[in-house]
Amino acid sequence: MSKKILFIYYQNIKPGGVAKVLANLTSELAESGYDVEILFLMPPHKDFYLINPKIKKHYINSFDNKYSKFAIYIYEKFKFIPKIYSIYSYLYDLGTYRVLKKWIKKNHHNYDTIVSCWYKLSSMISLDKKVSKKTIAWEHATYNSGGVFWHKILGRYYKNLKTVVSTNIPGEKYYKKVNKNSLTIYNPMDDEAENQTYIPPDRKKNIISVVARLDPEKNICEFIDIVSKTNFPEDWKVVIIGSGREESRIKQEIMNKNLSSKIELWGSRNIDEVYQLIASSKINCLTSTIEALPTILIQAMFFSNVLVAYDCTYGPSDIINEKNGFLIQMHDWETFKNKLEKLTHNEKLLNIIMKSSYKESKNWRKEKILNQWKKILNN
Repeated sequence: MSKKILFIYYQNIKPGGVAKVLANLTSELAESGYDVEILFLMPPHKDFYLINPKIKKHYINSFDNKYSKFAIYIYEKFKFIPKIYSIYSYLYDLGTYRVLKKWIKKNHHNYDTIVSCWYKLSSMISLDKKVSKKTIAWEHATYNSGGVFWHKILGRYYKNLKTVVSTNIPGEKYYKKVNKNSLTIYNPMDDEAENQTYIPPDRKKNIISVVARLDPEKNICEFIDIVSKTNFPEDWKVVIIGSGREESRIKQEIMNKNLSSKIELWGSRNIDEVYQLIASSKINCLTSTIEALPTILIQAMFFSNVLVAYDCTYGPSDIINEKNGFLIQMHDWETFKNKLEKLTHNEKLLNIIMKSSYKESKNWRKEKILNQWKKILNN
């Protein structure tokens, strides 16, 4: 009899690294004979990332709880107040906890293993000693995310979980202090990325790509500042895919710095359009202040991009080395600018690193990753 596994996440309605790797991993497991189901904490919705038809999906509306409704009300009415988003978030989380707890209590016995795909959901489940014993926390944020409440207070209950799967080495080292069964498993890519052949420079355009949510932690405004100070050749441009809370501010920054001819803001796009962009670009950048394992950097390698990113906590340092790009100290604008200038003005160097970056992508193929998952799921 095959193992029955439940994955839990918020949604699959828009671009996002977690939803993407969730679709990838669950599909691979379903094709390997596992009985996989997914619980989304939203009403039924059209999938942004394709979910394997073998997988059964459940939906519970975390926005329908009275606390979540109140959270939405105060955020819409008082969004001008500083820190109102934090208040909204805690109220929504309380509503989510109540809805999730009710569903889990009724249905958890149907599953051999539960995989929670976000630290808040893992914290909620870890409070139930019976359910937590068969729950794996799949950590897609840094281990210190969530501040005092989620990290310091509820984080201690991770000791109740079956396993903590971190997506970077520093995370594994930290979680081993709380749960000795913790380990690192990198995120699997999809077949389209894995099957991609090397794209030579003459089949690409002079584009620097950025694919990220336009939220504060992605630090796009700082990237725009860097671009404004960088001396690019005339035929180079920047293309940004993403949407989020800072979208209006970013549009204004581009206008204020007279960069409309240099930076194109494409908004939210589907995965095919993301792949079309990184297949066309030669350099992929990331200026996040916080990550776990930025999937876009790995995908960009498969599509023959040079990587330039801040050495934020954590993730980029697991991916970037001298063979695929440049890892820049946080907020070191000058070095970031110099690397972009060096790459865009030195075609020979750029072409060499593009090719070696593609070769590095072979180290991220999914066979080893899937074997690691199967091992912990079969225990």
